[in-house]
Amino acid sequence: MAELVYPPVVLAAKLMFRVLDNRLRVDGAEHIPATGGAVIACNHVSYLDFIFCGLGAQPAKRLVRFMAKQEIFSNKVAGPLMRGMHHIPVDRSAGASSYREAVARLRAGEVVGVFPEATISRSFTVKEIKSGAVRMAAEAGVPVVPMALWGTHRLWTKGRPRTLTKRHVPILIRAGEPFQPKPDEDAEVLTKDLRARMSALLEQVQADYPDQPASENERWWLPTHLGGTAPTPEAAAAMDARRE
Repeated sequence: MAELVYPPVVLAAKLMFRVLDNRLRVDGAEHIPATGGAVIACNHVSYLDFIFCGLGAQPAKRLVRFMAKQEIFSNKVAGPLMRGMHHIPVDRSAGASSYREAVARLRAGEVVGVFPEATISRSFTVKEIKSGAVRMAAEAGVPVVPMALWGTHRLWTKGRPRTLTKRHVPILIRAGEPFQPKPDEDAEVLTKDLRARMSALLEQVQADYPDQPASENERWWLPTHLGGTAPTPEAAAAMDARRE
Protein backbone atom coordinates (compact mmCIF):
# COMPACT_ATOMS: atom_id res chain seq x y z
CA MET A 1 0.00 0.00 0.00
CA ALA A 2 1.24 3.47 -0.88
CA GLU A 3 1.92 5.54 2.23
CA LEU A 4 1.14 9.08 1.05
CA VAL A 5 -0.86 10.18 4.10
CA TYR A 6 0.40 8.36 7.18
CA PRO A 7 4.03 9.65 7.33
CA PRO A 8 3.04 13.35 7.04
CA VAL A 9 0.38 12.86 9.73
CA VAL A 10 2.96 11.29 12.06
CA LEU A 11 5.37 14.18 11.44
CA ALA A 12 2.63 16.75 12.08
CA ALA A 13 1.64 15.03 15.35
CA LYS A 14 5.25 14.89 16.55
CA LEU A 15 5.73 18.57 15.72
CA MET A 16 2.55 19.58 17.52
CA PHE A 17 3.46 17.68 20.68
CA ARG A 18 6.98 19.11 20.57
CA VAL A 19 5.61 22.66 20.31
CA LEU A 20 3.26 21.98 23.24
CA ASP A 21 6.10 20.36 25.17
CA ASN A 22 4.02 17.26 25.82
CA ARG A 23 6.81 15.20 27.34
CA LEU A 24 6.34 12.00 25.37
CA ARG A 25 8.14 8.90 26.68
CA VAL A 26 8.02 5.53 24.96
CA ASP A 27 9.25 2.40 26.76
CA GLY A 28 9.29 -1.18 25.56
CA ALA A 29 9.22 -0.48 21.82
CA GLU A 30 11.71 -3.32 21.40
CA HIS A 31 8.78 -5.66 22.07
CA ILE A 32 7.08 -4.60 18.84
CA PRO A 33 8.23 -6.89 16.00
CA ALA A 34 10.33 -5.10 13.38
CA THR A 35 8.69 -7.17 10.64
CA GLY A 36 5.61 -9.33 10.27
CA GLY A 37 2.12 -9.09 11.64
CA ALA A 38 1.24 -8.24 15.23
CA VAL A 39 -1.73 -7.05 17.25
CA ILE A 40 -1.18 -4.11 19.60
CA ALA A 41 -3.79 -4.19 22.37
CA CYS A 42 -3.94 -0.87 24.19
CA ASN A 43 -5.90 0.57 27.08
CA HIS A 44 -8.33 3.40 26.29
CA VAL A 45 -8.58 6.58 28.38
CA SER A 46 -8.75 9.31 25.73
CA TYR A 47 -10.18 10.19 22.33
CA LEU A 48 -6.56 10.73 21.24
CA ASP A 49 -5.26 7.28 22.17
CA PHE A 50 -4.94 6.02 18.60
CA ILE A 51 -2.44 8.82 17.90
CA PHE A 52 -0.25 7.99 20.90
CA CYS A 53 -0.52 4.23 20.48
CA GLY A 54 0.65 4.72 16.90
CA LEU A 55 3.55 6.88 18.09
CA GLY A 56 4.46 4.07 20.49
CA ALA A 57 5.28 1.90 17.47
CA GLN A 58 7.40 4.56 15.77
CA PRO A 59 10.72 3.50 17.36
CA ALA A 60 10.14 0.09 15.78
CA LYS A 61 9.45 1.87 12.46
CA ARG A 62 5.98 0.32 12.22
CA LEU A 63 2.75 1.95 11.06
CA VAL A 64 -0.27 0.74 13.01
CA ARG A 65 -3.62 0.13 11.28
CA PHE A 66 -6.34 0.83 13.83
CA MET A 67 -9.76 -0.70 14.02
CA ALA A 68 -12.10 2.27 14.55
CA LYS A 69 -15.84 2.77 14.46
CA GLN A 70 -17.41 3.48 11.10
CA GLU A 71 -18.69 6.90 12.20
CA ILE A 72 -15.14 8.30 12.22
CA PHE A 73 -14.71 7.30 8.58
CA SER A 74 -17.92 9.15 7.75
CA ASN A 75 -16.58 12.42 9.16
CA LYS A 76 -15.74 14.96 6.44
CA VAL A 77 -12.36 15.80 7.97
CA ALA A 78 -11.28 12.61 9.75
CA GLY A 79 -12.69 10.20 7.16
CA PRO A 80 -10.24 10.93 4.32
CA LEU A 81 -7.33 10.81 6.77
CA MET A 82 -8.47 7.49 8.22
CA ARG A 83 -8.86 5.98 4.76
CA GLY A 84 -5.54 7.46 3.61
CA MET A 85 -3.79 5.83 6.58
CA HIS A 86 -5.48 2.51 5.70
CA HIS A 87 -7.20 2.08 9.05
CA ILE A 88 -10.00 -0.48 9.36
CA PRO A 89 -13.62 0.69 9.75
CA VAL A 90 -15.76 -1.25 12.20
CA ASP A 91 -19.52 -1.41 11.76
CA ARG A 92 -20.71 -2.63 15.16
CA SER A 93 -23.88 -4.05 13.62
CA ALA A 94 -21.82 -6.16 11.19
CA GLY A 95 -18.42 -6.67 12.78
CA ALA A 96 -17.51 -9.91 11.00
CA SER A 97 -16.26 -8.16 7.86
CA SER A 98 -13.91 -5.84 9.78
CA TYR A 99 -12.64 -8.82 11.77
CA ARG A 100 -11.86 -10.67 8.52
CA GLU A 101 -10.14 -7.58 7.13
CA ALA A 102 -7.99 -7.30 10.26
CA VAL A 103 -6.97 -10.97 10.04
CA ALA A 104 -6.07 -10.51 6.36
CA ARG A 105 -3.94 -7.47 7.20
CA LEU A 106 -2.17 -9.40 9.97
CA ARG A 107 -1.43 -12.29 7.62
CA ALA A 108 -0.03 -9.76 5.13
CA GLY A 109 2.46 -8.60 7.77
CA GLU A 110 0.68 -5.49 9.04
CA VAL A 111 0.46 -4.27 12.65
CA VAL A 112 -3.18 -3.87 13.72
CA GLY A 113 -4.10 -1.70 16.69
CA VAL A 114 -7.04 -2.63 18.90
CA PHE A 115 -8.64 -1.07 21.98
CA PRO A 116 -10.12 -4.22 23.54
CA GLU A 117 -12.16 -2.23 26.08
CA ALA A 118 -14.13 -0.93 23.05
CA THR A 119 -14.96 2.37 24.78
CA ILE A 120 -13.06 4.86 26.93
CA SER A 121 -12.62 3.83 30.55
CA ARG A 122 -14.12 6.53 32.78
CA SER A 123 -12.46 4.97 35.84
CA PHE A 124 -8.97 5.10 34.23
CA THR A 125 -8.51 1.42 35.01
CA VAL A 126 -8.69 -1.41 32.46
CA LYS A 127 -12.33 -2.38 31.93
CA GLU A 128 -13.50 -5.85 30.98
CA ILE A 129 -12.15 -6.45 27.48
CA LYS A 130 -13.40 -8.11 24.31
CA SER A 131 -11.85 -11.31 22.98
CA GLY A 132 -11.31 -10.09 19.41
CA ALA A 133 -7.65 -9.16 19.87
CA VAL A 134 -6.54 -12.64 20.96
CA ARG A 135 -8.88 -14.42 18.53
CA MET A 136 -7.59 -12.55 15.47
CA ALA A 137 -3.97 -13.02 16.59
CA ALA A 138 -4.52 -16.75 17.03
CA GLU A 139 -6.22 -17.04 13.63
CA ALA A 140 -3.50 -15.07 11.85
CA GLY A 141 -0.64 -16.74 13.74
CA VAL A 142 0.83 -13.48 15.06
CA PRO A 143 1.75 -12.19 18.55
CA VAL A 144 -0.20 -9.80 20.75
CA VAL A 145 1.73 -6.86 22.20
CA PRO A 146 -0.03 -5.31 25.22
CA MET A 147 0.37 -1.55 25.60
CA ALA A 148 -0.59 1.09 28.15
CA LEU A 149 -0.97 4.85 27.84
CA TRP A 150 -1.18 7.42 30.60
CA GLY A 151 -1.61 11.20 30.47
CA THR A 152 -3.57 11.31 27.23
CA HIS A 153 -6.83 11.68 29.17
CA ARG A 154 -5.66 15.03 30.52
CA LEU A 155 -5.97 16.39 26.97
CA TRP A 156 -9.37 14.98 26.00
CA THR A 157 -11.47 12.29 27.61
CA LYS A 158 -15.10 11.36 28.07
CA GLY A 159 -17.10 13.83 30.14
CA ARG A 160 -14.37 16.50 30.24
CA PRO A 161 -13.73 19.55 28.03
CA ARG A 162 -11.08 19.31 25.35
CA THR A 163 -7.75 20.86 26.28
CA LEU A 164 -5.82 19.96 23.14
CA THR A 165 -3.46 22.92 23.47
CA LYS A 166 -2.61 22.27 27.13
CA ARG A 167 1.15 22.53 27.49
CA HIS A 168 3.72 20.49 29.42
CA VAL A 169 1.50 17.41 29.86
CA PRO A 170 3.63 14.25 30.21
CA ILE A 171 2.48 11.29 28.10
CA LEU A 172 3.79 7.83 28.96
CA ILE A 173 3.55 4.92 26.52
CA ARG A 174 4.71 1.44 27.45
CA ALA A 175 4.67 -1.76 25.39
CA GLY A 176 4.91 -5.09 27.18
CA GLU A 177 6.31 -8.45 26.21
CA PRO A 178 4.43 -10.09 23.33
CA PHE A 179 2.68 -13.40 23.68
CA GLN A 180 1.51 -15.81 21.01
CA PRO A 181 -2.12 -17.02 21.25
CA LYS A 182 -2.68 -20.45 19.74
CA PRO A 183 -5.85 -21.48 17.87
CA ASP A 184 -6.47 -24.38 20.26
CA GLU A 185 -6.25 -22.20 23.41
CA ASP A 186 -9.31 -20.97 25.26
CA ALA A 187 -10.08 -17.42 24.06
CA GLU A 188 -11.62 -16.53 27.42
CA VAL A 189 -8.47 -17.56 29.29
CA LEU A 190 -6.29 -15.68 26.80
CA THR A 191 -8.46 -12.58 27.16
CA LYS A 192 -8.13 -12.64 30.94
CA ASP A 193 -4.38 -12.97 30.54
CA LEU A 194 -4.30 -10.00 28.15
CA ARG A 195 -6.34 -7.86 30.56
CA ALA A 196 -3.95 -8.74 33.40
CA ARG A 197 -0.97 -7.76 31.25
CA MET A 198 -2.58 -4.47 30.22
CA SER A 199 -3.51 -3.70 33.84
CA ALA A 200 0.04 -4.37 35.03
CA LEU A 201 1.47 -2.05 32.37
CA LEU A 202 -1.05 0.65 33.26
CA GLU A 203 -0.10 0.42 36.93
CA GLN A 204 3.55 0.79 35.95
CA VAL A 205 3.04 3.95 33.89
CA GLN A 206 0.77 5.41 36.57
CA ALA A 207 3.48 4.79 39.18
CA ASP A 208 6.15 6.33 36.92
CA TYR A 209 4.11 9.38 35.96
CA PRO A 210 6.03 12.53 36.91
CA ASP A 211 3.02 14.82 37.59
CA GLN A 212 0.50 15.00 40.42
CA PRO A 213 -2.72 17.02 40.51
CA ALA A 214 -1.98 20.65 41.38
CA SER A 215 -5.24 21.11 43.28
CA GLU A 216 -8.25 19.18 44.54
CA ASN A 217 -10.12 20.10 41.35
CA GLU A 218 -7.39 18.42 39.33
CA ARG A 219 -7.78 15.06 41.09
CA TRP A 220 -10.35 14.03 38.47
CA TRP A 221 -7.59 12.52 36.31
CA LEU A 222 -6.49 10.02 38.96
CA PRO A 223 -8.36 6.73 39.57
CA THR A 224 -9.90 6.26 42.99
CA HIS A 225 -7.33 3.70 44.15
CA LEU A 226 -4.62 6.36 43.65
CA GLY A 227 -6.54 8.97 45.61
CA GLY A 228 -8.33 10.53 42.67
CA THR A 229 -11.95 11.47 42.09
CA ALA A 230 -12.56 9.52 38.88
CA PRO A 231 -15.57 7.19 39.07
CA THR A 232 -14.92 3.78 40.58
CA PRO A 233 -14.94 0.91 38.05
CA GLU A 234 -18.41 -0.06 39.31
CA ALA A 235 -19.77 3.49 39.00
CA ALA A 236 -18.18 3.87 35.56
CA ALA A 237 -19.79 0.62 34.39
CA ALA A 238 -23.18 1.86 35.59
CA MET A 239 -22.69 5.16 33.74
CA ASP A 240 -21.80 3.30 30.54
CA ALA A 241 -24.83 1.02 30.91
CA ARG A 242 -27.19 4.00 31.18
CA ARG A 243 -25.84 5.37 27.90
CA GLU A 244 -26.15 2.17 25.88
